[in-house]
Amino acid sequence: QVQLVESGGGLVQPGGSLRLSCAVSESILSIDTMSWYRQAPGKQRELVAAITSGGSTNYADSLKGRFTISRDNAKNTVYLEMNSLKPEDTAVYYCNARRWEVPAGWYDYRGQGTQVTVSS
Repeated sequence: QVQLVESGGGLVQPGGSLRLSCAVSESILSIDTMSWYRQAPGKQRELVAAITSGGSTNYADSLKGRFTISRDNAKNTVYLEMNSLKPEDTAVYYCNARRWEVPAGWYDYRGQGTQVTVSS
């Protein structure tokens, strides 16, 4: 079973930056897709960014240009660099790992989340 531990959240002023980290308990090369999701109070969970084992990335349209997802295979860690943060970016950010499991098929593992608060 894959375990994910997020870190790097906190309180930041509007316009500031944060880098979130997601440490993966197993080789990240065994994971098909690593993603970051977020959920703000009273809102549905939304995809922020994803990166495949081949390095392809995908972003929510509204976040392109401000957020960058990357992975360090040697450290089994995925990062989310967030710049020009806005109050509406305030949410709990979750790391997600998708892997093919036998016999379940595609299975999503999720971390406990890290709080990001953008406020002056």
